[in-house]
Amino acid sequence: MTDALTITIPTLTTERLVLRAPCEADFDAEAAFYSSDASRFVGGPKKPHETWRLMAAIIGHWAIRGFGFWALEDKETKTYQGRVGLWFPHGWLEREIGWTLMPTATGKGYATEAAFIARAYAYEALGWDTAISQIDPANEASKAVAKRLGASFEQMYDDPEYGPIEVWRHLSPNDAAQGGMEAYA
Repeated sequence: MTDALTITIPTLTTERLVLRAPCEADFDAEAAFYSSDASRFVGGPKKPHETWRLMAAIIGHWAIRGFGFWALEDKETKTYQGRVGLWFPHGWLEREIGWTLMPTATGKGYATEAAFIARAYAYEALGWDTAISQIDPANEASKAVAKRLGASFEQMYDDPEYGPIEVWRHLSPNDAAQGGMEAYA
C-alpha cells in the first residue's frame, strides 16, 4: 500500500473573488470554454478529454511545484469564473503569472484583481523576485491586464508549443509593494 498524496492549495480572497483549489465541478465550464474559439489564445480549441487532461495537469502542477493556478469563484454567486495563478511547467521560459477567464467573466476586472493577489502570494509567500506573463501578440485583453498590473513588454519569445509570444515583465516585489492595485487601474 502506498501513501496518499496530499496537496495543500491555499485559499485566497479578494473583495469579489475566492481563489480556491480547482475541482472536478469546474470541468463543464472549462470544457465549454475550450470547445469554443474563445480559447484560441490559450491552446484551444480542445476536445473534452484534452480539457480534462489539462485540468489534471493544472492540479498536478501544485503537487510538483508547490504552486499553481487557482479556480476563481465569484463570492456572491459562487460561480466558476476561470483561473488565475502561478505557472512554471517543464520547459517554460520563466515562472509566470497567468489568467484564463470564462467569456461571461471578462470585462469585469476579475483577471487584474486575482492576478494582483496571486503575484503578492508569489512574492510574499514563495519569495519570488520576478515574474513574467507570456501573452499571445493578438490578445489585447491580456495585454491590458498586464499593463494594469504594472507589467511592461520585454521581448518576443518563440515558444516551442505556441509560437511567437510576447513576454511581459512584472514589477519587482519592491515596486509592487509601493502601491495597491488601484495604482495600475
